[in-house]
Amino acid sequence: MQFDTTTSSWKFGHRGRVAVFIDGNNLFHAARFHNIDIDYNKLLRVLLGDGRLLRAFFYTGVDAGAERQQGFLLWMRRNGFRVVQKELKTFYDGTRKANLDVEIAVDMLSLAGRYDTAVLVSGDEDFVYAINAVAYKGCRVEVAGFRSNTAPRLIDVADFFIDLGDIADLVRKDLSQNGEYDIPSFIPPEELPPPEILPGNQRGNLANVPGKIPFDQNYNDEETDNLADYVRVTDDR
Repeated sequence: MQFDTTTSSWKFGHRGRVAVFIDGNNLFHAARFHNIDIDYNKLLRVLLGDGRLLRAFFYTGVDAGAERQQGFLLWMRRNGFRVVQKELKTFYDGTRKANLDVEIAVDMLSLAGRYDTAVLVSGDEDFVYAINAVAYKGCRVEVAGFRSNTAPRLIDVADFFIDLGDIADLVRKDLSQNGEYDIPSFIPPEELPPPEILPGNQRGNLANVPGKIPFDQNYNDEETDNLADYVRVTDDR
């Protein structure tokens, strides 16, 4: 695996079926630290390589009263991401956060065997054990993140580490482009474009749509419907 500077593309080799698990809160803070506004469609294309997308999960804590955030999550759903969310909790010291580590680990393990390559976008060391468990099932596990914000143990246990800092220009949002992907993070719902209507599909699978992410057409989407419902019913930590 290497980065080809002449063609500006990742040379992953045969990716097979790829599942992407994005720790949204972790990525957001890391990207903000590096002053990068992520274009999630660009990010997904880079991580996919030449593979077939089984599923792209986006995990995040939400504030029920934050309309701008709800608008951003709506845009994510309309662009093929399965959003898994948990309401933010306020702790005694005044901090607000939502821990979705369990949800991410459960999804990675539950789908292991249905994908060939898992890409975890996070720098959290807590996922070391989950990555090992998935690897023991015969799946390749890669970690994507900014090196300075990624735990060394997480990098060491992964089959491959993708430093987003090295490919920042490939995943950065182009603010000068007024195209399909030029939607600011947490945009108010009233400013969103009308939902994209995809023939024969009501749930965001972008297979066979020109210019969209190539989903695995042999994957039975119904098999994870119950899983997606399950991970939204979470424990009160």
